[in-house]
Amino acid sequence: MTTDLAEIDNKCRWKQRPPSSFPSRWACEWGFDDYGLWQSFKVKGILYKMRYICPGSFLMGSPDDEPERDIDETQHQVTLTQGYWLGETTVSQALCQAVMGNNPSRSQQDGNINLPVECISWDDCQQFCAQLNSLIPGLALTLPTEAQWEYACRAGTQTPFSTGAQLTTEQANYHGHYPYSNGAKGEYRKKTVAVDAFEPNAWGLLQMHGNVYEWCKDGMRDYSQQAATDPVGDVDRPERVVRGGSWIYGARLCRSAYRSDYGSSNYRFNIGLRVTQI
Repeated sequence: MTTDLAEIDNKCRWKQRPPSSFPSRWACEWGFDDYGLWQSFKVKGILYKMRYICPGSFLMGSPDDEPERDIDETQHQVTLTQGYWLGETTVSQALCQAVMGNNPSRSQQDGNINLPVECISWDDCQQFCAQLNSLIPGLALTLPTEAQWEYACRAGTQTPFSTGAQLTTEQANYHGHYPYSNGAKGEYRKKTVAVDAFEPNAWGLLQMHGNVYEWCKDGMRDYSQQAATDPVGDVDRPERVVRGGSWIYGARLCRSAYRSDYGSSNYRFNIGLRVTQI
C-alpha cells in the first residue's frame, strides 16, 4: 500500500528526510514501517521489496576476542557516505524465472518458487541485473559491495550475529549440528527454505545469516586497522566475495564478519544473490 509522502517524512525514524528521489520512478508500491522506508518493483506479477539503508559508519570485521574468527577479519571503521536500497530478501526462484525465463536452481521443492535462486554464478548475476534493468525504466540494480553487505547485515550491532552472541536454527537455516562457540545443537534441514522465513534484523532484512551465501560486487580487499570510506575490494581478480553462510555449513560461517570468495564463473547449490541500488 502506498503511504502519503508527508506522513512518511514526519514519521521517518532515521531523523532525516527520505532520499530526494523517493519514491523512485521504478517503484509500484512504497511506504514506511517499523523498520524504515521501503519500495517495491514488479516483474510479471512478482513483487520484490527493497529497503532503504541510511549512510553511516560501523566497525567492519571482528574484534580479536570474537570466538572462531578468521585472521583476515581485522576490525576497522568504515564510513558509507551514500544511502542505498537493498533487497529485503535474496532473489527468489520466482523472480529469476520472471526475468531470465529459466530457473537454474538445484533445489526445486515441489514447485516452491519462493525459495532462493542458487546455482547462479557471479557472471550470471551480472546478466540477471542487466536484463532486469532493461525491463523496468530507471532501475539500476547491481550487487552490494562487501562493506555495504556487512553494514546491512549488522544493522547496528557489533556482536557475531545481528541476533547477538549466538544464532539458533529457529533464527536461521544452517547446519544445526555445528553450532557456534559451544552453543546448543539445532536442526539440520538439509535444504533451502523460503526467502521470507524467519524474523528480519533490526533494519527489516531477512536471512542475512544462512540459507544461501550471497554474491558481493567486489573481490577481497586486505583489511587494515586504518579507517576506510566507501571501500571497494579488488575488481580485477577473477574471484568475488560471498557472505552470509548457508544451509549446508555450520553457524561460524554465518557470522556477520565471515568472508570467503569464489571464482566469478563458479556456481554452487548454496550461493544466491541480493540486489542493491544507490
